[in-house]
Amino acid sequence: MTLPRPFAACGFAVLLALSNFDVAAQTHGQVKGAATTPEAWNAMEGQWQPVEAWWLAYASTSEGHFWGKRADYPPYEEVGEHDTLLIVAQDGPCLMYFFHNRWRRAQDVRRWDPVFNQILGCPTVFD
Repeated sequence: MTLPRPFAACGFAVLLALSNFDVAAQTHGQVKGAATTPEAWNAMEGQWQPVEAWWLAYASTSEGHFWGKRADYPPYEEVGEHDTLLIVAQDGPCLMYFFHNRWRRAQDVRRWDPVFNQILGCPTVFD
């Protein structure tokens, strides 16, 4: 039995919508698995990534200079507005963003998902 074209097209549209449902429900920078292995949704790539990889992807496209992953801060006089740094704190890494003359957690400036400030090195980055 062959369905008339309008019904076949409608059925295809429903299947397509259902297959993309999970992707459409995510927002860029949304975090899942915070208690275990945190991952963040990368809307540009359409996939979940480990948080550190997500931060590195963001830093590589950010408007400022990326200072890399390091345990110390770069010299203050060399840092510019919107620079980023993946600082290694006692509990892990945390993406930092230089904004209004000081280093801040990137989440405090960019406002992706509040969970970012509760995972890896971000809760203790200022200790």
